[in-house]
Amino acid sequence: MPERKWKNWVNNNMRLILEAKNINIKKRGREILSVEHFGLREGEIVAVIGPNGAGKSTLLQVLALLQQPATGQVLFHGQVAGKNNALEYRRRMAVVFQEALLLNTTVFNNVAQGLKLRGADKKLISGRVGLWLERLGVSHLAGRMPSFLSGGEAQRVNIARAMALEPEVLFLDEPFTALDYPTRISLLKEMGGILKESRTTVFFVTHDYNEIPYLTDDTVVMAGGGVRHRGSASQLFAGGFEEVFKSYYQSSY
Repeated sequence: MPERKWKNWVNNNMRLILEAKNINIKKRGREILSVEHFGLREGEIVAVIGPNGAGKSTLLQVLALLQQPATGQVLFHGQVAGKNNALEYRRRMAVVFQEALLLNTTVFNNVAQGLKLRGADKKLISGRVGLWLERLGVSHLAGRMPSFLSGGEAQRVNIARAMALEPEVLFLDEPFTALDYPTRISLLKEMGGILKESRTTVFFVTHDYNEIPYLTDDTVVMAGGGVRHRGSASQLFAGGFEEVFKSYYQSSY
């Protein structure tokens, strides 16, 4: 089977893990998110790009069950997320924000915190925390306090904390933006390998299209609160991206 047809067959036959249907959010009378349908399949890594105010982070918060839309539904494994099950579903996901937001305790305890909240036993916590501190290259910092970490180190700890949960869906909300260029590229390269190896399902928000190829080729373009395009990043960047940019981002010029 040709490679393109094989990829299409795989994508079409992977189960939907998250769906958003007829989502609408308004603030102060202005529509900030309007998504008729968006689906994320198991094992997919999807990058979401768009100008400020496009609705990228709002869609992430809705899918991660951190924000309730005015209308519409979010489905997790085909089940509608609501008041009775939202907490259970959220505990099967993890979010990495732009700021590390570490607690005032050791690196080890920061990475262990989510597992403790989920009632994991000490042996599992010790093993998971040790594994992901090692994978992210910060095991030597296990006893250090956050105030003594560089920006890159803090973000590695932040990612280790999320990955230690072994989430079914990982949300990345511009986590590389605040890092200096060498640190950002180094971490992007490492994350690309880690995510593909772990087959983690990922929703990755960025405003810098140069970051996308390190993690995925599957790209969503958002503008004006809606999903305007979904396709191959390599095709967009090779020739069509500029036209997409002009078509969908004119309001931000």
